[in-house]
Amino acid sequence: MTTILRLDPGFTRWDDLLTLILSSFAYMNERIDPPSSALALTAKSLAAKAEVEIAYAAMDGDMLLGCIFLRPETDCLYVGKLAIAPETQGRGVGRQLLTLAEDTARRLELPALRLETRIELTGNHAVFGRWGFEKTAENAHPGFTRTTSIEMRKPVAP
Repeated sequence: MTTILRLDPGFTRWDDLLTLILSSFAYMNERIDPPSSALALTAKSLAAKAEVEIAYAAMDGDMLLGCIFLRPETDCLYVGKLAIAPETQGRGVGRQLLTLAEDTARRLELPALRLETRIELTGNHAVFGRWGFEKTAENAHPGFTRTTSIEMRKPVAP
């Protein structure tokens, strides 16, 4: 049974969470340029990120299944580091975490979710599209003249 845990100062499994994120994002390693920002994360930086953002972990007993980090912005709730353990993908954990993100946006009276995904990851574009997200912008990382990521948004009904 999946339970959702708010990551607060009492959470101590930052190394395990880092392992989950890195394993979830590993398939990107030779596919995207520039490399994923996940590669620069540490257990300490994750803990610091959770102090300034709204972070949750999906758990099954003691097993970490996934996580999501949410950052309120002026006109939306930014969804970052949505990561699902590879062996858990396809079981609805991502959908459950995004539903929580929608509930959080409603509570904060923000009208939309926003996320970014790399241009090369067309499978992610399709999955997010099925979940109601639409492409709203193309962006380039600093130092790049070509599109390196796309921005997608999903309206949140009040």
